[in-house]
Amino acid sequence: MPASTPKRPRIAVLADSDTRWKWGALTADRIAPGPSMETAPREAAQAGPLLDGFLLRGRATPTPRQLREVGVRADSLREVTAVEFLRAMAEGDYDVLVLSLVGGGVQAMLHGLARVWEHRASRPVVVTGYVGVVYEKLADGLLLRHGADLVLANSRQDADRFRAVYEGVGADASAVTEVALPFLGGAAYEGEHTPYTVVFAAQPSVPDSRKDRTYLLNRLVQHARRHPEREVLLKLRSKPGEHTTHIEELPYQKLVQRLDPPANFSLVYGNMGEVLDRTDLLVTVSSTAALESLHRRIPTVVLTDLGIRESLGNHHFVGSGCLASWDQLDAGHRPVPDEEWVSRQGVAADGSYDSAFDAARKRIAGLLDRPGGLPPLTPYYTPVTAPGYLPGILARHHLGPDGTPLPGAPAADKDPGAVRQIVRRAARGAYRHGVQRVAPVIRRMGEL
Repeated sequence: MPASTPKRPRIAVLADSDTRWKWGALTADRIAPGPSMETAPREAAQAGPLLDGFLLRGRATPTPRQLREVGVRADSLREVTAVEFLRAMAEGDYDVLVLSLVGGGVQAMLHGLARVWEHRASRPVVVTGYVGVVYEKLADGLLLRHGADLVLANSRQDADRFRAVYEGVGADASAVTEVALPFLGGAAYEGEHTPYTVVFAAQPSVPDSRKDRTYLLNRLVQHARRHPEREVLLKLRSKPGEHTTHIEELPYQKLVQRLDPPANFSLVYGNMGEVLDRTDLLVTVSSTAALESLHRRIPTVVLTDLGIRESLGNHHFVGSGCLASWDQLDAGHRPVPDEEWVSRQGVAADGSYDSAFDAARKRIAGLLDRPGGLPPLTPYYTPVTAPGYLPGILARHHLGPDGTPLPGAPAADKDPGAVRQIVRRAARGAYRHGVQRVAPVIRRMGEL
């Protein structure tokens, strides 16, 4: 008698930007009960998870181009409002739900889900976490994520910090689960390419001033002029008018128009992993791309030219051995990463990465088999513990203090019509124009 086909686990992912969709979808594959998608491609593995993607409508909703660049496929993918998503979760039957959102979005969904699931006998395991390096708003972001069944920490260092915050306010810290960044991988660096390729991984909001961004761009172009035998690439996250996790007011594409870069300098888009396949030196201010590069043992530099500051995020790399300036790089210096630091960051360049998600998978399997089902979601923030903070967070997602939709909350039972789509695109365009053109002008006028 043939063996029975195992039930494919159903996972839903709610994301609010391109990078969070990438993190959420890849995390879903890695933590899914059963065979990992790393060893069984989606089109061939019938036992792999069924993945339904939901994109939260907002200023950073990914464009089709951004979704193609991320390169993560789902069995279904649609754009929703918060209320539409909660309705789908009330009616759906999922094993796991991954909330890949900014902290306020996670908190609002936890309260909304607690309301829509309050009379259900069973519910999905709710998972959340961070897209990359956590270098700011640690307490704020963590407490907004409290209440999920699993709060994923991308490294041993983060797991220790997360537990300390929860325990320090008297909140349950048992949800903290150590994993690693789900998008690490690719072939290990084996030596210099022809031509030798230097990649600067740009960030949308770090640094944020025209002066600092122009400085970095000039140094990159100067490096290309000094080394005509090298290929120098500026790796960009988005095209002008698109938004990612962070707002980009001064795109490098516009700044570079004022320069006359040499022929060996170029702008590149696309999947970061594919760019790293031809990289010999990765340079950044504080991008998570540095961790991807270190995982593959590619020479990696975190710049100190603008100082080592919390506002830049490069303070996170203190102790890494990767800190250096453009002057040092131009002189031939190549930092050597500190192996202990790398290990504590979940980079797992030693080959242990394959087992990094075992604990999360085991924990999810245990919760799914819990007798009597899972208990109600109980976030740390409630109308009692944060009466002056929580209602505003919920209201931004059109939810009342008890997690129910407010009167007039935007929701739809069908896809938007042509007119609604045109109005929505126009509204997004106006918002982006305000962020990228009007707001900087107003700030400059205020500095006069």
